[in-house]
Amino acid sequence: MRRAAVAVAAGAMAVSLAACGSAEEAGGGNDSTASAAKGDDIKVGLLLPENQTARYEKFDRPLIQQKIKELTNGKATVDYNNAKQDANLQAQQVDTMITNKVDVLILDAVDAKAIKNSVQKAVDQGIKVVAYDRLAEGPISAYTSFDNVQVGKTQGEALLKALGDKAKDGQIVMMNGSVTDPNAAQFKEGAHAALDGKVKIGKEYDTKEWKPENANANMEAAISALGKDKIVGVYSANDGMAGGIITALKAAGIDVPVTGQDAELAAVQRIVAGEQYMSVYKPYAPEAEAAAEMAVALAQGKSLDSVAKDKVDSGSEKGIPSVLVPVTSLTKDNINDTVIKDGVYTAAEICTGKYKAACDKLGIK
Repeated sequence: MRRAAVAVAAGAMAVSLAACGSAEEAGGGNDSTASAAKGDDIKVGLLLPENQTARYEKFDRPLIQQKIKELTNGKATVDYNNAKQDANLQAQQVDTMITNKVDVLILDAVDAKAIKNSVQKAVDQGIKVVAYDRLAEGPISAYTSFDNVQVGKTQGEALLKALGDKAKDGQIVMMNGSVTDPNAAQFKEGAHAALDGKVKIGKEYDTKEWKPENANANMEAAISALGKDKIVGVYSANDGMAGGIITALKAAGIDVPVTGQDAELAAVQRIVAGEQYMSVYKPYAPEAEAAAEMAVALAQGKSLDSVAKDKVDSGSEKGIPSVLVPVTSLTKDNINDTVIKDGVYTAAEICTGKYKAACDKLGIK
């Protein structure tokens, strides 16, 4: 897929941040030791959590690698691995990164709490850790993600808009993400802030490992428990689960609005077809490039002050330098102005076969 336009769209932010870097001591968490000054010849470890969600291999990995290469004049190397939703495997992968003597580690944790000891081991060996997308516990030096509470609010508010007057009479099903992912708790918090008191929540689930098949089974159970005529909408925390949910709804002959997140290609096509109401578009380029910026700065012993304008707290650390990226509600009405404008997908990629007529009707081009 062509991603050049994504990098261009967010590149201005990263370039301006890079221009402001200094050689001051890198800070973060409670760790005040500076890395030895290094040049561009650095080794970056990159650990992503799973491959069930399309975004990690299609967006995050190549964007991070591309930006690190750009920032280091092509001299840095990136050691990469994916944990495939296995927290024990990810702990082993951290050990391997330590053995391979990476200078800095970008970590998207499978289990934010379980990875704490591994983070400590890396830091004890002089390897600073950037928490990526999920706020891992332990002495991390920096963090980048989206405003996850706002993501949940965006989803909840969109669902209420889609329901209209039906919100007063029917029930919805809430399909939250995995309890091992701290982001899932924040999405849930934001969604409840939008939905509570405005619509009855008939059933609510925390979906193991974010898996679509688990969401499908949960949805089937909800339909059985509530009755198909009582369900007026479904809050789904992400697009992968939305796919499993919609399969269950179709099998039961139910057509109600369903939310999502990540703007996966299949979800965008479902939105075009009217099967899914919305997704949350999260521009991955700014997030990925911020992670690359912070990782390179930490490896080179530079300050994060010009990059990380926010501070967040984890369960174990306070005041972590952070970059939080805003999000957009993606519906059939703004596909041209979001994923197509930013070069994430082309109209040809979205409007294949059975979706072409709907795309034409919506003016997607």
